Amino acid sequence: MSLDDFDRYPLLFGPSPVHPLDRLTQHLGGPQIWAKREDCNSGLAYGGNKTRKLEYIVPDALASGADTLVSIGGYQSNHTRQVAAVAAQLGLKARLVQEKWVDWPDAVNDKVGNILLSRIMGATVQLDAAGFDIGIRDSWEQALEDVRAAGGTPYGIPAGASEHRLGGLGFANWAGEVEQQEAQLGVFFDTIVVCTVTGSTHAGMIAGFAQQDRPRRVIGIDASATLEKTRAQVGRIARHTADLIGLGRDLRDDEITVLEGWAGDLYGVPVQSTIDAIRLTGELEGMIIDPVYEGKSMAGLIDLVRQGDIPADSTVLYAHLGGQPALNAYSGIF
Repeated sequence: MSLDDFDRYPLLFGPSPVHPLDRLTQHLGGPQIWAKREDCNSGLAYGGNKTRKLEYIVPDALASGADTLVSIGGYQSNHTRQVAAVAAQLGLKARLVQEKWVDWPDAVNDKVGNILLSRIMGATVQLDAAGFDIGIRDSWEQALEDVRAAGGTPYGIPAGASEHRLGGLGFANWAGEVEQQEAQLGVFFDTIVVCTVTGSTHAGMIAGFAQQDRPRRVIGIDASATLEKTRAQVGRIARHTADLIGLGRDLRDDEITVLEGWAGDLYGVPVQSTIDAIRLTGELEGMIIDPVYEGKSMAGLIDLVRQGDIPADSTVLYAHLGGQPALNAYSGIF
């Protein structure tokens, strides 16, 4: 099979835009840095990387006869907001379990940002006191059972859509999109920098780029603060996705890179390098990034450039995955 053999339900405007970050490039004084903007990829509730994954999951959900999408994330989950938006567009119900993944003191953490948008879109939001974990959650399985008990037909989408068997396909497709944009622009991105937590965004990229067989590094910056779990999950999903799209070989260990050093001690809690990265990209580029994901991956990119780990003659593509609505829940920082 190949990626083209999978049904895809269009949720995006088209290929997400790519543009150079000239002032950031000049400021860091090294490689050319570009961004590919999943935060501008769709008209559905600000879009984001999960909307791209859902393009490949929606056909399966519709074929199942489901009337309710059931998903899970933290209070400020970008993923559950995007599931709520997709459910609204499809005319389905959304049941969202929002766990207390981040111990953050902002008093409106469970009222503003992503969760506010989910409520506006008519989703049923259930708060849960459980803490952070990237695996399959009891509260999510209970929510599926509750929908069945009430006579509904649920379709389960795990956190970040990552543990879904089709969860890596969206970003395998992203890799193909990058190749087409490179041809149009006459550039080659030898280094991709992406944030990784539940893993299928990074894993899908790895599988997709492996098919192109060009000397390209895909660097995942861990923001989970549970590094070994994330590294194992990225590898597993990447290999599964590579099999699905017919890569025809095993992925090498050197194709799966998850770096630590910018997550801090806890998922969802910004550290000083996160805040500095948010301010820097805001002041230099007018590009807004968030304190949970992009702030940490951008902090990683900045340090890797400054330390020379990304050489000065590189052309870097920074994957902006969205997530800015969560900034509302972190306003005290600024």
